[in-house]
Order: sequence, then structure tokens, then C-alpha cells
Amino acid sequence: MHRIRKNVHIDKDAANYAHPIGLSDLIRSGFRFVQINVTGFEVGGLIWRSTLRSAWNLQQVPLVTIVQGTWRSILADRLFDRAAELGFYFLFALFPALFCASSILGLAARSVSQFYDHLLQYLALVIPTSALGMVVNTFNETTARASSGKITFGLVVAVWSASVGVSAIQDALNGVFKIQESRSYVMARMQAIILTITLVAIFTVALSSMLVGDFFAARSYGRIHAPWVAQIVAVASRTLGWLLAAILLTLFFAVIYYWAPDWKKKRRWQWLTPGGLFGIAGWLLASLGLRVYLHFFNSYSLTYGSLGAVIILLTWFYISGLMLLVGAEINREIKDSALRASTATGLEPVL
Repeated sequence: MHRIRKNVHIDKDAANYAHPIGLSDLIRSGFRFVQINVTGFEVGGLIWRSTLRSAWNLQQVPLVTIVQGTWRSILADRLFDRAAELGFYFLFALFPALFCASSILGLAARSVSQFYDHLLQYLALVIPTSALGMVVNTFNETTARASSGKITFGLVVAVWSASVGVSAIQDALNGVFKIQESRSYVMARMQAIILTITLVAIFTVALSSMLVGDFFAARSYGRIHAPWVAQIVAVASRTLGWLLAAILLTLFFAVIYYWAPDWKKKRRWQWLTPGGLFGIAGWLLASLGLRVYLHFFNSYSLTYGSLGAVIILLTWFYISGLMLLVGAEINREIKDSALRASTATGLEPVL
């Protein structure tokens, strides 16, 4: 959130006013503010917090208005087309990103490819089985041919190639937030590389948390003789693992929304925004829906033959990109709606 300050004069008795009152009351009292900013009012060292601090405050704008505005913006910004672009670039960047993660860990452990293979199995919760099988097989083939020298050299190439997906996210989010790109190609690409490494690390830790939770749950049955105690420890271990994974998934979306666009001014960090929550929930539900659909109506192999798994994976990437962009569109629509609703008070929310 950017802070906007306006300096004006103040009556002497204003500093002694100790009761938090609204803007209209202060105007009727004849007080003039020393500072007006989007986080609150400061009068003689006293601060009145504004309700615009949080992106969750809709400023009494009806929810149906935000929904209608978001839908119009989705069509105007061609999000369905942009999601198709993201899906292609995600597919292009997938295997370099996996090779990047495996290479970084492989510098410390020779058997890391087997460990990462176990991590990828947890993606079966959201990725259709046939598509995940293709991803795991390709990943194993790539890591099996990689020697230590190839890993060191290939890491640079892998990071550069994997950043293509993040670069596509940068362009798409700039379009959603109506931001003119001002970064040079080199600067934008360097930021994309740093963001790629960050997202890969978050992704790896999130999968690892579920693996570690299951590991301690399995160990509890062999180490603890009391069955009920072992059951409690196993449930607690899995719950903590999944809870940490959920927190990291929230962090994944928050990092993208915060760092990918070319914001001209510093913004306030927000862990979870309405758009982020919708994006995460929509992504999970849409992924599960795709799995259910393929379970009962798996016609991709009949239509596309051996390319069926690739088409399924591309469809899943399309859904992922669409949910990411729709979440950003919701955040922008809330900001614009709050801005329109606050014009009468003279406060400009910058969310």
C-alpha cells in the first residue's frame, strides 16, 4: 500500500482532541489535518486508522457489483487468451524448472533425483494421473543422463529456460493491472530468474512438508507401542505437513502478485488477498474437477492418441494460468471499486 501525504495547517486545539472520530465529524468541527494518508489520519500525533488498509474491505460496495465488474474486466482483458499463452509457456518451462530444482539439490546429494521423484508423486492430488506419469517419466530420463558436469552447466540453462514461464506471468499481470512495462529486457529477465528460483524453492518445500509429515506418521506406528498414541502422532504429523503446505501455497500466490508486476511504487505486503484466496480455491477445485472428468470421460487418448497426456497437461496449465489471472483481476476490481466509492470522502485507496 502506498502512503499519500498532504500537508496543511491545523488549529491549535486539534492536537488535544483525543476521541477517535470520523472524517465527517472532523470536517464539521472545523479541524484541518496535518497529514492525510491512506492508512489513517494523524492529528497532533494521534492516528485514526482508515478502513482502507485491507484489500478485504469492500468499502460497502455490493458484492454483486464487484462480480459483475470482474466479469467485464475478464472479457475486456482477454484473460482466456492470456491463460492459453501462460499454459504454453508453463509447459515449455516445466521440465527446465524440475531439472533446476533437482540440480540444485543434486549438488549436495547424489541420490536427490529419487527424493524428488517421491515429491512429485504428491502432485497426483491435482494433476491427472496420465499427465503426471508423463512428467515423472520425462524427469527420470533427464536426471538419469545428467552427470555432475552436465548438472553444473545445465543448471544455468535450466534456470534461464524455466524463467520463461515467469516472464509470461509478468507480462500477463502487467496487462491485468494496467501497468506499462518500464523495466529493461535484462532487468525484467533477471527479476524473472530470481522469482523463478524463489517459486521453485517454495514449491519444493511445500511438497517436502507433506512427505516429511507422512514419514513421521509412518515412523510413529513402528516406534510407539501404544496404538492410540501412535494414531494421535500420525494424525498430528500429517496435519502439520498439510498445514505448512497450505501456508506455502498461499505464499506462492502472494509472491507472484507482489513481485511479478512492474509496480512503480512500493506496495504493502499482503499474505492473502481476496483474489489470492479465489485463485487458490478455484485452482484446487478446477484441478479436482478435471481429474473427476478424466476418470469418467477420458476421451483424450481416443482423440489425440499418444499426445493425449500432453494435451491433458496443457489443459491443466491453462486452468492454472486462468485462476492466477482471475485472482489478480479480482484484486484490481476491488481496488477500483473502493476508489470509486471513496471519491466523496477525498481518500484514495491504493491497495
